[in-house]
Amino acid sequence: MTDILGQPQPAFMQDEDVQLFADAVDKFYRKHATPELCAKWREQGYVDRALWEQAAKDGLLCASMPLEYGGGGGDYRHETILSMAAIRLGVDGFAVTLHNNIVAPYILAYGTAEQKERWLPRMASGELIAAIAMTEPGTGSDLAAIRTTARAQGNVYVVNGAKTFISNGQLANLICVVAKTDPGAGARGISLLMVETEDAEGFRRGRNLDKVGCEAQDTSELFFDDVRVPATNLLGLVEGKGFRQLTAELAKERLTIALQAVASMERALEETIPYVKEREVFGQKLIEFQNTQFKLAECKTTAVIAKVFCDYCMGLLLEGKLDADTAAMAKYWATEAQGKVVDECVQLFGGYGYMNEYPIARLYRDARISRIFGGTNEIMKMLIARSL
Repeated sequence: MTDILGQPQPAFMQDEDVQLFADAVDKFYRKHATPELCAKWREQGYVDRALWEQAAKDGLLCASMPLEYGGGGGDYRHETILSMAAIRLGVDGFAVTLHNNIVAPYILAYGTAEQKERWLPRMASGELIAAIAMTEPGTGSDLAAIRTTARAQGNVYVVNGAKTFISNGQLANLICVVAKTDPGAGARGISLLMVETEDAEGFRRGRNLDKVGCEAQDTSELFFDDVRVPATNLLGLVEGKGFRQLTAELAKERLTIALQAVASMERALEETIPYVKEREVFGQKLIEFQNTQFKLAECKTTAVIAKVFCDYCMGLLLEGKLDADTAAMAKYWATEAQGKVVDECVQLFGGYGYMNEYPIARLYRDARISRIFGGTNEIMKMLIARSL
């Protein structure tokens, strides 16, 4: 099976269960995330909780978590299918990747047996929607500089601080909060606390932030004013492990961003190629102009290089061999390529490419954040440079 880029799927994506899962995901999005619903979600600034509930019924939440915790028993391949299909089908606000592929693995990898049993089944059922609260006003990539504190008082932690740019911020009711349990210890004083927001006195949500793109994704400010969190909600029950826990999962997160960038490029070409074959200028189809052919040749080549490299990285991850430097290369290269390819496709649409009613315009806006979140591309270059 090949795609718009003419590339066969890697062997590890051709297993029967993976193919069946891909078919189920495609049907799920086409039935429950129609273009009309997606337009509604962009207008209101968040995806209806009903989509999360339906995803749970269809076995898509926590797809890679073990069956014993209510998950799907899959692996990173299944999560990749879920996230890339959302981009290709225009379901751009459904942050299931954050829920499934970032927060749930933290709990699985570092939580105690009791913590896994307490949270993972409820995440799989849709009772809990997860978010992770790292970024603060004035503190982005430099996690060691966060100011949110969690001070131990008996059998609780008292959390104080503010977070911003938090995906799923309006809907989430299980938030992994990055906080300082020892403010004087730098990165070694960081811990992860799981905050269940229901009845959490002192917790409040701020604005659903007005962004350049990704309009259907609720991205919010969160405030913690003397929020009392049970000590049993400290992930792993050992203080000071948060920084190490976060960085251990960053390679996978950055590869996921790179793969999503590939999906964005594929969709941009899927939108653009039919358009240039139909649009006439000066009595000729756009595709008949050499400039159009050359531009699309460049775009396809760039996208194929990104895809092949990201598939290679995914193979490494599945084997447990993906290192931080290589993941940084994938994130940096693929997101830079995404920006260039989508921009060229907008140009081929001409004025129509600037109209919000055209998917290519939304892809253009949504692409810009890829070079920022998950660690800016400047940070990626720094990581890569350290390996020289």
